[in-house]
Amino acid sequence: MIPGGRPLIFTSPADLRGFLRILYDSRHVPGAEAGKFDGGALKNGKHHNLRTYLLGVVILAMSASLFAAGSIYDFTLNSIDGKPMPLADFKGKVILVVNVASRCGFTPQYSALESIYEKYKDQGFVILGFPANNFGSQEPGTNAEIKKFCSAKYNVTFPMYAKVSVKGDDQTPLYKYLTESANPAVAGEIKWNFTKFLVGRDGRVVQRFEPETTPDSTQVTSAIEKALKP
Repeated sequence: MIPGGRPLIFTSPADLRGFLRILYDSRHVPGAEAGKFDGGALKNGKHHNLRTYLLGVVILAMSASLFAAGSIYDFTLNSIDGKPMPLADFKGKVILVVNVASRCGFTPQYSALESIYEKYKDQGFVILGFPANNFGSQEPGTNAEIKKFCSAKYNVTFPMYAKVSVKGDDQTPLYKYLTESANPAVAGEIKWNFTKFLVGRDGRVVQRFEPETTPDSTQVTSAIEKALKP
């Protein structure tokens, strides 16, 4: 909360960056070092450093935001070309989220992924590929190399994101959400490349398929068709 009882909400990374800039610039506000500002001193019995106060607010707000995600639409990551690509761009579509790798025994699943993408895309279906090097260092290349490989060998046309981490200390927030809080029925650490999450048109995760389940299996395609129904 900020003075006045209003909640501090960051709706985008830009909002947070702007607030952090204010925090940085507060060093130059006359009286800020003494905990004073135009409205007077911070009245809690002592003169506190304004920046320390604001930093505490930021930390609390960021901590709360980790638990505020209600769907995958709340996340933005870079595309494989390095440009921000919000998952909200795919709002209203049925989505299959897949962590991919170029040197894995499951890499040939790219063919089946592209096949079902072509089959269902006109009905509102999309596949989102997330290259990750977490398992056996099987995705060692750069984003440019991954893009070239997918295009040349498997004619991939579905959207691809920049390389991420899907587990461990550097796990990207999207995968933290998918594996911990999106849906208890599909929660759990990613075990290997080509784990698949099916997301409904409302942005909610409805099903998970382990790497051994091929994208063109009846199990997957029937779930996609069910999700595509009005």
